[in-house]
Amino acid sequence: MKARLRQDAMVRHMRRNGIVTVAELAREVGASRRTVLRDLGALRDAGFVIDSEPGRGGGLQLDPRSVQATARLSVSEIFALLISVASVRAAGGLPFSGLADAGLAKIEQALPSEKVRDLRLFLDCLYVGRLAPEVDISDMGEMDPELLPAFEPAFLQRMRLRFRYRDAKGAVTCRDVEPQAMLILPPLWYLVAWDPSRDGFRHFRMDRISAPESVAGPPFRRRRVTFKDDVQPVRPR
Repeated sequence: MKARLRQDAMVRHMRRNGIVTVAELAREVGASRRTVLRDLGALRDAGFVIDSEPGRGGGLQLDPRSVQATARLSVSEIFALLISVASVRAAGGLPFSGLADAGLAKIEQALPSEKVRDLRLFLDCLYVGRLAPEVDISDMGEMDPELLPAFEPAFLQRMRLRFRYRDAKGAVTCRDVEPQAMLILPPLWYLVAWDPSRDGFRHFRMDRISAPESVAGPPFRRRRVTFKDDVQPVRPR
């Protein structure tokens, strides 16, 4: 279990059960005593008030009024949040945009400067338009949750992306491409990539991509992608 998920489980267990022991927490999350003690220190650093009662019958108790002082969002979670809001805004369907902007500004202010730079580079690759009415979306599925983390090195470090792709007829192929842009035609999302094996650009529906992974190697060349007139960048040029 990842540290963040393990610590969240510890907080839930302490809230539900009152006084607990380190051994009980270790059994609950399937970790060693040393790992649990380290996680307790991280939770206290994050703002949780956890009292220790020594002796027989004692243990750990989370102050019920205790809350986390800072949001513990991963970079991928922040990217997903900001990209989703930016794309909805660009598509013209974002209610309460003022509140959303204020909340996102606070999140961005908490990011290290290098992550802010990465975020802006990521948003520069994002385009939005309108889906043609004749496009069939009856088979639209869920996107692989590993796709966004795989996009980070692909777009920011210009690393090739390898994945399995299922086409409209159900045939599955392995693709190795150079990601150039993300295109949102609500409700569909597309990866626009240069496919060296076919010597041209290809559009891949993201809900048909599975098992994505970045491929080590020299950075690929950024190419200019030409879109139709009704497709616009999410961030104005």
